[in-house]
Amino acid sequence: MSLGRTWKVLRKEFAQGPRSPFFLYAVFLPIIMTVIIQFAFGSLFDPEPRLGIVDSGDSEITAALEETEGIELTLLDDAEELKTRVEQNDLDAGLILPTDFDSAVENGEQPPLEFFIGGESQASNRIILTVTTIDLVREIEGSTAPVNVEIVSLGKEGLPISVRLVPIIVFYALVMAGTYVPGSSLVEEKEQGTLMAVLVTPVRVNEVLAAKWVMGVIFGAFMAIVTLILNQAMGSNWIHVLIVVLVAGMLSSALGILIGVFSKDATVMLGAVKGLGIFLMAPVLFYIFPDWPQWIAKLFPLYWILEPIWQVSIMGESLSTVWLELGVALAFTVAVMAGTVLLAKRMQNQMAAQ
Repeated sequence: MSLGRTWKVLRKEFAQGPRSPFFLYAVFLPIIMTVIIQFAFGSLFDPEPRLGIVDSGDSEITAALEETEGIELTLLDDAEELKTRVEQNDLDAGLILPTDFDSAVENGEQPPLEFFIGGESQASNRIILTVTTIDLVREIEGSTAPVNVEIVSLGKEGLPISVRLVPIIVFYALVMAGTYVPGSSLVEEKEQGTLMAVLVTPVRVNEVLAAKWVMGVIFGAFMAIVTLILNQAMGSNWIHVLIVVLVAGMLSSALGILIGVFSKDATVMLGAVKGLGIFLMAPVLFYIFPDWPQWIAKLFPLYWILEPIWQVSIMGESLSTVWLELGVALAFTVAVMAGTVLLAKRMQNQMAAQ
């Protein structure tokens, strides 16, 4: 096999890829899924509690809130503007502090404190802003809360559903970009007759398959990385994440090439994808439902690439904890590619007979 000829085929694949509808579908599907899932379950669009203040006397409350993390503070000069912005849901709450408010509180007086709540604000944001404001007033007064609240967590702490859904998005990124794109590219060339035209040149069928496989590895790994970044799940060690994602791209692309070689046309390929869809997707269900027997997930090939991604990116583990899974994934890749080479010879003979 010539690396030079393989490189030329690979350059052609990347040059033609962006014009393919499957290529675009593979790019936008994980992004759309991320937006939908994070909007429904996550915090991608959940803003911090938004508080507006009109402070006429440089209160210590304003200074303390400016240093408080997790609250988006807006300072305004006009009380009517503050009320309007709260009413329009531009702010979750508004606070008006009159002149000499701090000194009045310190002297035991009860100065007026106008606190406005937006009708469309989230209940959690209302509680945060209300409790924070009351605590700051107590600090100025020099008193303590009437009760001491001790927070005790009962039961096993679980990950948010938005995090447990990340394997689904990564799965689609790998399958669409790493499996479906190279497989459909191969089938498309068979249907259009361009593959046979290429094979009458010095280019060999193994070189074509190698180029498409590398294209799938790069594209699948890239989209998996993009998906993890969008879901804020890259973890602390990006080099380890990159390694496991590359291994994942190798296996997913190998499956795509196998499906492409097996399928004589697009109809057969779509049938194969639909038939294998449940089998390939099954492992992701065990991340959504962690109480299920986890050993069942190991019966499915893509478990051996999803588990390393989960452990290294989501759980923050190192490569030393997933070396077995990576080894099994590489073994699957070699086995799939060996079977693909055998089928490729039959495919070439069938095209020559036509």
